[in-house]
Amino acid sequence: MIRTALATATLALALALSLGAAPHAARAAGELHAEPPNAPQQKPAFAGQTRAPEQKSTAAFDVVTVAKGLDYPWGLAFLPSGEMLVTERPGRLRLVSASGELSAPIAGVPRVDARAQGGLLDVVIDPDFASNGLVYLSYSEPRSGGRSSTAVARGTLLREGGLRLEGLTSIYRQEPALKSTGHYGSRLVFAPDGMLFITQGDRQIEKGRDLVQQTDALQGKIVRIRPDGAVPSDNPFVGMPGHRAEVWSTGHRNVQAAAINPATGELWEVEHGTRGGDELNIARKGKNYGWPLIAYGIEYRGAPIREGLTAREGLEQPAYYWDPNIAPSGSIFYTGALFPAWQGNLLVGGLGSMSLVRLVVDGDRVVGEERLLHDMKPAPERIRDVEQGPEGAVYLLTDSPQGRVLKLVPR
Repeated sequence: MIRTALATATLALALALSLGAAPHAARAAGELHAEPPNAPQQKPAFAGQTRAPEQKSTAAFDVVTVAKGLDYPWGLAFLPSGEMLVTERPGRLRLVSASGELSAPIAGVPRVDARAQGGLLDVVIDPDFASNGLVYLSYSEPRSGGRSSTAVARGTLLREGGLRLEGLTSIYRQEPALKSTGHYGSRLVFAPDGMLFITQGDRQIEKGRDLVQQTDALQGKIVRIRPDGAVPSDNPFVGMPGHRAEVWSTGHRNVQAAAINPATGELWEVEHGTRGGDELNIARKGKNYGWPLIAYGIEYRGAPIREGLTAREGLEQPAYYWDPNIAPSGSIFYTGALFPAWQGNLLVGGLGSMSLVRLVVDGDRVVGEERLLHDMKPAPERIRDVEQGPEGAVYLLTDSPQGRVLKLVPR
C-alpha cells in the first residue's frame, strides 16, 4: 500500500466512513505464508503447487455496504435489471435492490433441512432469463428418517400479485440420501454450452467418504445436467453399467467455490480440505481428483488421511493447494474494467481465513497470491460468496446472522 501523509490518510478515512465505505489496507510484506503447514513432511508434486509468491496488485479500493440484516446469506445472483437475488440459509430467498432494500421473502421456494451446514444455498438465473424468467436453487433436501441430500430445483420468478417462484420443479437429487447435516457442496455454474454444473460433497461422515469413490453413488461428485435435469449424451459415463450418468468428475471432498475460466471455458473449482489440503482443481471430463485416497493436510484430530498418500497413479493432482486452509466459498474470474490489475485473476472467498483470496493465473498454474480484506474494519468477516456486478464491481456476501452484501469499488 502506498503510504501517504497522516493528514491525507485521516481525511480519506473520514470521507470513506461518511460514504459508508471501509478503506482497505494491504497485508504487510512477508506475512502471507508465515504460518507453518499442518503437514510439513508433505511435499508438493510440482513447483508452485502451493504457497505461490505474494503478488500485490496495489489496486486501492473501498468496501461499501450495499445491504445488511441478512440471515446467513449463501448465494447471490444478478438479474438483468441490476437487482440481486440472495439466498438465506434458513430457507428464504430475497430480492435486493441496487440501493440495498430487502424484499419480503419470495414465496414458492423449496422446503429445506436448515440444520448445521444445510438450508437454502446457491442461486443462479437461466442464461435465457430475460425470456423465460427461470431461477435455479440448490438446497439440502429433507428426506425420511432424518436423512438429507443435495438437491436442485427451478421455478419462474414472477412479480405480478407478489414476488414468487411459480412452477417449482426438482431437476436434481443426490443419491443416496444420508443421515448427515454437512458437506452439501451446492455451487451452481452454467457452462458456455448451456449445461449446468452442480458441485457436491462427501456429506462429512465416514459412510459418505466411502461413497466418493463408488461409481454408483453421487457423493463427492461434480455433476453436469441439462437445465431441465436431463443427462447430456456427451457426459463421460453415459451408457456405462454401474456408473451414474450425471457425473462429470469425482474424488471431491466438499466443493463450495466454482467458476468458468473465460479464457478456456473450463470449470475451476475450489474445495475444502481437512486440516490443510484446500484444493483448486480444473474439473475435467471423467477425471478423478483423489479424495479420500490421496490428499494434502491431515485429519482434524491430527492423524494421516487414510494411508497418508498425496499422489497415486490414475488420480489427478490439484492445480494448487493450501496448508493451512483458507476455507473456500464462492469464486469468480474477474473480467471487469474497474480493476484492470485483477483482470483474469481468480477471486475466492475465505471463510476461515476471513479474506478475499486473489490468485494470479498463468495458463493452468497459479503464479501469485494476495489476501485482501483480512484487515477489514472494525473486524474481518467470513466471506461466503463472490460475484461480479454488471458495472464491474466485486460483490461479496458475509457469513453471519447479520450478513451483508458488500461491494468493492476503486478508491
